[in-house]
Amino acid sequence: MKKNIYFRLFLVFFKIGAFTIGGGYAMVPLIKEALVDKNGWLNDEEFVDGLAIAQSTPGILAVNTAIITGSKIAGKIGAIVAALGAVLPSFFMILILATTLSSVRNTPMFVAFFNGLKPVTVALIFISVIKMAKGAKVNLKTSIIPLSIGLLVAYTPLSPISVIIITMVVGNIYFAWKDKRGKK
Repeated sequence: MKKNIYFRLFLVFFKIGAFTIGGGYAMVPLIKEALVDKNGWLNDEEFVDGLAIAQSTPGILAVNTAIITGSKIAGKIGAIVAALGAVLPSFFMILILATTLSSVRNTPMFVAFFNGLKPVTVALIFISVIKMAKGAKVNLKTSIIPLSIGLLVAYTPLSPISVIIITMVVGNIYFAWKDKRGKK
């Protein structure tokens, strides 16, 4: 039974690593479909919470998600197996590309392929944002926060790290105030 779960974890994250182009948030719909919808390893809330942890820790989103999910499902070995599944496809693809890239880099087909991937990646990220907002129960009132953050990053000289720190401080103050107000 344990071997089966290890194999399934490896296979799921191997597919995620192999079939998602664009990395990061472009992977989120495929990761959610695999972990929540198909396998039922996580519910929507657990997925959003795990994703928040995965993106707030250093490293690659898919690998962090693999480690969090693998650990939850099958302990330390599950985390290792899932992480290997997520990493190996990229490792092999980079190995192949590194040996052949110089000969095809400037060919029209190669350039067209990567130019075609750009709008697809943007669309996948947009879909991820919509699905995550639904899973996180974002409403009109709470959507002010991410919209404000987006505007701060886009239209001020503040770095994204500064905005994240400011948001953490403001969020902690707000929830402390809300908790204090709720206890009265």
